Amino acid sequence: MEDIYVIGVGMTQFGKLLSRSVRDLTRDAVSRAMSDAACAMSAIEVACFANAAQGGIEGQYMIPGQIALRGMGFEQLPIINVENACASASSAFYLACMHLKAGEADVALAVGVDKMNTPEKQKAFDVLSGAQDVHDNEATLRNLALLAQEDRPADASANESGNENEGQARSVFMDVYASLAKQHMRRFGSTQRMFAAISAKNHVHSVHNPLAQYRMPYTVDQVLAARPIAWPLTLPMCAPVSDGAAAAIVCTARALHRFERARAIKVYASVVASGSDRGPEELDKHITRRAANRAYERAGLGPGQMSVAEVHDATAVGELIQTENLGFCEAGGGGELAERGDTSIGGRIPVNPSGGLECKGHPIGATGLGQIYELTIQLRGEAGARQVDGARFGIAENGGGFHGFEEAAACVTILGRD
Repeated sequence: MEDIYVIGVGMTQFGKLLSRSVRDLTRDAVSRAMSDAACAMSAIEVACFANAAQGGIEGQYMIPGQIALRGMGFEQLPIINVENACASASSAFYLACMHLKAGEADVALAVGVDKMNTPEKQKAFDVLSGAQDVHDNEATLRNLALLAQEDRPADASANESGNENEGQARSVFMDVYASLAKQHMRRFGSTQRMFAAISAKNHVHSVHNPLAQYRMPYTVDQVLAARPIAWPLTLPMCAPVSDGAAAAIVCTARALHRFERARAIKVYASVVASGSDRGPEELDKHITRRAANRAYERAGLGPGQMSVAEVHDATAVGELIQTENLGFCEAGGGGELAERGDTSIGGRIPVNPSGGLECKGHPIGATGLGQIYELTIQLRGEAGARQVDGARFGIAENGGGFHGFEEAAACVTILGRD
């Protein structure tokens, strides 16, 4: 099976972009990727289009990719629509790579886009509520209570300190992450201050990302003093509602001579996994741990060889858990890893130099390709003030949905310089 290379990436501003449509955002990201690759539209033989929310918010079901890309001039080629919750974009990237490995094409486009902000704000949260088993909501509540070891199901209206948040619209996933945080605190002794350290680090990183939704630095104490969302999570620890798009163009080794070889980044591994019926305490069987181990094996690399990582920090506790699953520290060591500064730019393994989902933003159908964008420019040495020195290999983790005691889908991608 032939080697695959990223030859072009593009990303829009992430944020509250009320005047921009899905079609506008798609055109922007894809045009930037084609310009970055010096790739003509006619060279692209297949397109994988990721979107998760447009159907529920705008009613554009089933053929969003054909609609968005036809407006750019893409015709006749295969266009494959991909929906895999918050892992949609990285799943599209996986499909584009697999299409090339199967020998069906030499150049492929992966693009992800979502427009979550709408005058009817509840629509976005209703879409997210569908990323779990809608036929058995009681089972989800029982599982969250098991994770937190609470006597009652997770309650969206109150946090541990007794402050009321009732009536404030938010994603059900904030309660999922709050339960995961409580499990980690109970089992390993992690603290709210550790979560705040992760959040503050990402907010500092985002200052240097011109495409990030939020670019204001926070201290740990400022994060802790912010409005509570679902204890122990405060507002700066949580990803915002976002609009945006990101794209990547990949090619086979045999087609690489047609593009600028010096800026091409090799795809060492692209893995997609689904969850399992593991128990709540069986962390060694976590979906991301299994996906990461498979990716390391395919790449012939290990955690210690990674120079930089982009992980799915829909909340700060998400980053803590995923740094453990990716093998950057032992189980339970993610909080200390961050507090020591190991995950900051300049540290042992910089995590989310983009600012992560907490600060860069989280347009769910674009998030995974936003991570691919960041790793690509880091590995090229083009990240400016947030550049990780000497970056050779990078890993991205992107999760989606919730089923049982973990994500329903997980994607792990390893990129690197030859």
